[in-house]
Amino acid sequence: MTRTPWSAEGTVLTLDAAQWQSFLDGLYERDDGLAVREPGVSYPPDEAVDAYALSAYAEALRSGEVDGDVWGTLEDLDETAATEDEAWDKITAFYLDRGCVLLRVTGLDEPEEWILAGDLAARVGLPSVGA
Repeated sequence: MTRTPWSAEGTVLTLDAAQWQSFLDGLYERDDGLAVREPGVSYPPDEAVDAYALSAYAEALRSGEVDGDVWGTLEDLDETAATEDEAWDKITAFYLDRGCVLLRVTGLDEPEEWILAGDLAARVGLPSVGA
């Protein structure tokens, strides 16, 4: 599959809504792992990846489609915040400091931001970041 170029700045990747859907459509889930689909290979429907399936692999997320439990994640980090935006900023800073990648999707009705471990991001075909 030919990937659409991503916009990358540091450890933040920005995709538009079509790129996000293409990214999800280009993945499959098998044996509790994610991988990139190979052209010309058939995959069973139960191996399709949507936002809900991807959420099982995300370090943290803020999504209109999937409940990412921002407050629970913040509590796990032993942090506090006055607003959800402040909480998300602290979560993002925590994970980016540890080599994770922030995947930001634009052009949707609600904010869509996903934090993935750097090795997972590389394995699922996201470009190298921070290099």
